[in-house]
Amino acid sequence: MTDVTGTTDTVAERTLGIVLVSCSAAVFALTGVLTKSIHADPLTIICWRGFVGSILISLYVLWRRHRSGGRESLRLGWRGWLLAVEGALASIAFISAFKFTFVANVTVIYATAPFVTALLAWALTREPFRMQTMLAAAVSLCGVAIMVWSSFGTGNLFGDGLALLMTIGSGLYMIMVRAFRDTPVVWAGAVSAFLLFLLGWFVTDPLAVSPRDAVLLVTFGASFALSSILWTEGARLIPAAESGLLGSAEVPFAILFAFLFLGEISPAASLVGGAIVLCAVFAHAGRDWLAARGQRTASNIS
Repeated sequence: MTDVTGTTDTVAERTLGIVLVSCSAAVFALTGVLTKSIHADPLTIICWRGFVGSILISLYVLWRRHRSGGRESLRLGWRGWLLAVEGALASIAFISAFKFTFVANVTVIYATAPFVTALLAWALTREPFRMQTMLAAAVSLCGVAIMVWSSFGTGNLFGDGLALLMTIGSGLYMIMVRAFRDTPVVWAGAVSAFLLFLLGWFVTDPLAVSPRDAVLLVTFGASFALSSILWTEGARLIPAAESGLLGSAEVPFAILFAFLFLGEISPAASLVGGAIVLCAVFAHAGRDWLAARGQRTASNIS
């Protein structure tokens, strides 16, 4: 039996999809902890992350292509290269942001990406903007404003600004992914990671790191690739609304990991603003999930 999203509605596959996407969120949530634990500069981190990540993701893409009998194209074209370059720029802002502000600030600001994407899609392509999304975006904006306001005079404002820049870049990336439906997105992600490796190689000295940092850098690249692969495989098995809801779990995971591994406790204003954003994100994602679940139930009954 098949539901409205086109995924096979079996308990085993749905359970596997939930586990894979949840694990992807938990692994991706390690980004802030790993970035802050590495003493190297952001470009060196990006170089290693890109090198290890591009190799592992490329192997995954080639494996999937082999399984499909070579039907999946690896030709990027100008759209794929645009995705790769834009994704690389957003990654630079993302990794750098963690070096200049709290993990909680970066992850919570990034959690507003669905609303930023919806706003940009409306502004650029006149894609309908749902009232539900508009209300959630307004609430989350209030939360972000509280967090950013608390950063004035603390030295964290630059990091918050980078996180906002990355969130806008992520929104543009998602719009392009939807527009360039025939582009191999995962392969473009591998190329994007390799571009970061090239940038870091020519701008910094990636080999001038301590053995400790080298281990963490390889771990970082592997975790980046693993989270991407887990998400890709898991999202194939469950509805998009459910993927979005489970993906939002990255935020509390990241804040928890920052506390456990770094002993990082965010200021009260950041916690208040973060709580407001999280309420908006989970409420919005939850409504989409309930709506999709109701549609599946109605389809199965009919």
